[in-house]
Amino acid sequence: MVSTSRAPGAPPARTGGVLLVLCGAIFLEGIDVAMLNVALPSIRADLGMSTGELQWVMSAYVLGYGGFMLLGGRAADLFGRRRMFVLWLTVFVLFSGLGGLATGGWTLILARFVTGVAAAFMTPAGLSIITTSFAEGPERNRALLVYSGTSAAGFTVGLVAGGLLTAVHWRWVFFAPVVLALVILAAALVCVPPAERPERTGRRVDAAGALTVTAGLVLIVLGVERAAHTTAVLTAGTLLAGLAFLAAFVLVERRSPEPLVRLGVLRDGALVRANLAAMLFAAGFFGFQFLVVLYLQELRGWTALQTSLAMLVAGVDAVLSPTLTPRLVDRFGNARVITGGLLLAALSYGLFLPVTADWTYAAMFPGLLALGLAFSLAYGPLTIVATEGVAEEEQGLAGGLLYTAFQSGAALGLAAVTAVGARTDPRAAGVDGIRAGLLVPFAAALLAAAISAYPRPGSRKAAGSVGVTLVRPRGRRRRRRERRAA
Repeated sequence: MVSTSRAPGAPPARTGGVLLVLCGAIFLEGIDVAMLNVALPSIRADLGMSTGELQWVMSAYVLGYGGFMLLGGRAADLFGRRRMFVLWLTVFVLFSGLGGLATGGWTLILARFVTGVAAAFMTPAGLSIITTSFAEGPERNRALLVYSGTSAAGFTVGLVAGGLLTAVHWRWVFFAPVVLALVILAAALVCVPPAERPERTGRRVDAAGALTVTAGLVLIVLGVERAAHTTAVLTAGTLLAGLAFLAAFVLVERRSPEPLVRLGVLRDGALVRANLAAMLFAAGFFGFQFLVVLYLQELRGWTALQTSLAMLVAGVDAVLSPTLTPRLVDRFGNARVITGGLLLAALSYGLFLPVTADWTYAAMFPGLLALGLAFSLAYGPLTIVATEGVAEEEQGLAGGLLYTAFQSGAALGLAAVTAVGARTDPRAAGVDGIRAGLLVPFAAALLAAAISAYPRPGSRKAAGSVGVTLVRPRGRRRRRRERRAA
């Protein structure tokens, strides 16, 4: 049971009800992604989409999510967490419904992009409400592990629900979340109390930073995905343009009086390692699921419901995240648990590398079970270390950094497996294309494990945490910003 005592300075909240509402929101996000993943082959058949276009149905969402996450976290800190949560949950409802009405591939991709943008504002606002409502330490850790476990449960339920709804029609995977979102929206208005209005200090959001980082991510993902379908010159040009936008983002942040990300934060090697590990973990996780769904439905001829039930074992994380993981963290520390989870992810993908065109489910089962174990060990502890030791007024930014890493990694993973393993229609490439694509998540998981296992000896991070600490600006820079704010 999660304690309902609140952190000092937190809004006078009925924290049990607050946690329930916010767990409902992250459950909604999990179920939305899982149902769509199962429905992808049906969407392709109905709308006549290529493999590259199909990948963008998923990538558009995670790019909108990852590209605007930092802006969303900053907006929550500046304009009020409850206000941002309720507003963007409403946008999420509207565009999820519009996705179900799409009559063409690019209409659906656009709807998914806006839905991802809405999630980018909603999720860090919800996470920061939790981290400011529970005292840092065991109370907050339990709340965050329940929160991450609920996200896993949403994914598990989404697998089954996606199969059932797709059997009726794929459009229902968009309409069903609307009903749940409306219930959560009504509960949020009742259970999440208004916080004190943020003090007006003339601060503003860094829109230029958000736009440049999003443009950079989109171009890099596009360059990776199109690498197998276009010339090397065009691929290099697209990637260079993406890098140029990211360089512009750095310049914008350096000159902005209120940047999305204070660049001094990135001098913390532990912070960089934590976010790199999260990005690579998400790249492997999303890329693997994409390939498995195509393998089961398009190469093996399984139905959407059969695919859902086959992947259900990976949902074991919904049970383990709030039960086993807290005990392991208490005993071994976050860093060791995260590294163990990433090694299990590599094992899961490695077990699938010998896949054949007539594999039995018994051959698939160990890899899918290992994936569920990996998620339960890595996801929750990464959420903890990304928010511990962070000042209350920057909790939105802390969540934004982590989720940006997760979502940009997911987009890159989807693009990479498409480029490597699906150079043509998977039905023509056959199981060889699937095996080639599986090398991407396998390599990503191994690299993530190596990064997470490399804290500096003797540091606070080495003692039991990957370690994310947002360092305050000091000296003349800090005084200059305080004068600007005044």
